[in-house]
Amino acid sequence: MTDRSVSYADAVAAVARAEGNLDAVSDELFRVARALEGSDELRMTLSDRQVPAARRQQIVEDLLGGQALETTTAVVSMIVAAGRSSDLIGIAREAVEINARDRGRSVAEVRSAVALTGDQAERLSAALSAATGHQVDVKVVVDPSIMGGVVATIGDEVIDGSVRHRLSQLRDTF
Repeated sequence: MTDRSVSYADAVAAVARAEGNLDAVSDELFRVARALEGSDELRMTLSDRQVPAARRQQIVEDLLGGQALETTTAVVSMIVAAGRSSDLIGIAREAVEINARDRGRSVAEVRSAVALTGDQAERLSAALSAATGHQVDVKVVVDPSIMGGVVATIGDEVIDGSVRHRLSQLRDTF
C-alpha cells in the first residue's frame, strides 16, 4: 500500500466519520473492492485513462447509484476521477482497518466457499476474538477455490481451516 493510498483512506474515513456513517461506508467500500478484484473488465475500464474521467465516474454512479450511500458513491467517483482507481482496493482495505481501529477492533478477512449467514459470521467473529484475544470484525470474501471451511487473515496472521488445508495435512501425515 502506498502512502498516497493511506492518505486517501484517511480522507475517506474523515468524510464518512463527519457524516456519521463510517461503518456503512467502509463496509460498502469493502464490497466495491471485492467487485473490482472479481472483474478484470471493470478494473481496467475504471483505470483506463483513455476513457474520459466523466465517463468513468458515470460508470461508478450507474453501478452504485441506489445500491450504496451517496457518500460511498461520491468517494469512489472522486477516487476514479483522480486517476487512483488502481489504488481503490488498497484504499478500501485501509478504510476498513481505520474503522475497526476507531472501535478498538481488528479486521479478519475471511475467505469461504459460500457466503456466510449473519449468525455464522457472528459465531466466527466470536471464535476469532477468543483465539486472538481481541475483538474482531469479520469481512467475508466468497472464494470457491476454498472448497469448504474458511481461511481467515488477521493482519499478518493466517488461520487456515479450509478443507484443502486439512486434506493437505492428511496427505503429509501418510
